[in-house]
Amino acid sequence: MDWFNDINTFLLDITGSISDFVWGIPLLVLLVGTGLILTVRLSFFSFRMLPHALRMLFKRSKDVPGEEGDISHFQAVMTSLAATVGTGNVAGVATAVVLGGPGAVFWMWMTALVGLATKYSEGILGVKYRQKNAKGEMSGGPMYFLEHGLNLRYKKINFGKWLGVMFAFFATVSAIFGIGNMVQANTASDVMQGTFNVPTFVTGIVFAVLVGLVIIGGIKSIGRVVAFFVPLMIVFYMIAGIGIIVFNLADVPAAFGLIFYDAFTGQAVAGGAIGSVIRWGVARGLFSNEAGLGTGAIASAAAVTDLPGRQAVIAMTQVFIDTIIVCTVTGLALTMADLYSTGLEGATLTAMSFDALLPGNIGQYVIAITLVTFIFSTMVGWSYFGEKCFTYLVGDNFTMLYRVIFTIAIFFGAVVPLQLVWNFADIFNAMMAIPNLIGLLLLSGVVANETKKYLKVRSREIHREL
Repeated sequence: MDWFNDINTFLLDITGSISDFVWGIPLLVLLVGTGLILTVRLSFFSFRMLPHALRMLFKRSKDVPGEEGDISHFQAVMTSLAATVGTGNVAGVATAVVLGGPGAVFWMWMTALVGLATKYSEGILGVKYRQKNAKGEMSGGPMYFLEHGLNLRYKKINFGKWLGVMFAFFATVSAIFGIGNMVQANTASDVMQGTFNVPTFVTGIVFAVLVGLVIIGGIKSIGRVVAFFVPLMIVFYMIAGIGIIVFNLADVPAAFGLIFYDAFTGQAVAGGAIGSVIRWGVARGLFSNEAGLGTGAIASAAAVTDLPGRQAVIAMTQVFIDTIIVCTVTGLALTMADLYSTGLEGATLTAMSFDALLPGNIGQYVIAITLVTFIFSTMVGWSYFGEKCFTYLVGDNFTMLYRVIFTIAIFFGAVVPLQLVWNFADIFNAMMAIPNLIGLLLLSGVVANETKKYLKVRSREIHREL
């Protein structure tokens, strides 16, 4: 079997190098740059409207003539949150702090602030260019606004269509074999085995059954489950975070001070390498909230709404909740525990940090339960993203085939070592982001026009309320 190990090592090295390259400075600049351009193009609309968006998220909207869609505003945002609040919020933040220092948390915040405009723009384009399929369900996302929104034609070649196909292909692969499914199942099985001594195949079977039961009913079933489940899992994690603050209140100011100081000095871990602090903060921030990846547009397209801008305003709250709230809990705990230079990594580091800060050594159990619930929600959310991309490629008649494949892949993901697949997952995610960002930049004028329309409607609504 030496030859097999040699091939495996070779593939790991190659895919690792490709992953480092595609997630290098050029893509990070493109991701952050797109957010900055959209923020300025929209006159900082995302900052000004964030308080209103947070109020609207939990407000039951009135029926408006002309509304179409499959799920509510709230369910659409929870579907997006279900897919993004996951291992990146626990293990990803730990990686950023280990490799970049506590200052990386600050740059995660900065990335989220520019990501608000990116997520908002994805929401607008997702709704504006969505299509109704033969079943009467809405389908949307980058593949649709790239095909129908961009006017990139040469003779008979529709380059927008091919960019859409490119996005849909890599998103489908990521959903089934990458970050949306198998790598999540693998992480869950490791956590359950390491913390509760549950065999990996048992975790695989349980997750496959539970996720299968949810996704078999389509987006309406997914919407109902995540609308109930996601808020509870976030509240559970926030309670643990509040507990850490209460039991270690005297250390909180110093922790925030270190985060801000290290963000501009890089002294804590990176030996003064400020570039490492920024690089890992930006990379993990984007990985966590997926602003620029394009998945948010798929969720927004399913929402019941009369105007693209109305849903897009609410959609951008996902970035705020994911990074500014959930990731901050993790980052604060890691900074206060001060274990990031001990050699611990990922979820183990976060678990040991929570253990050190909470009474009764319950931290590892809190993180285990958190990770398992986060992973479940990620798989449910990504199942829908992958389904829409898969049916875009092969047609709506193969929806059930996709759901069966997705469910089966969960079991194999739980029992098979997947270090190589992690590298592929990072590569596929980067390849998804590229066509999506191209579409966002080229259609920024459409986003601006739809924003003006929404502001006019909102102004009339405010006037009527007065």
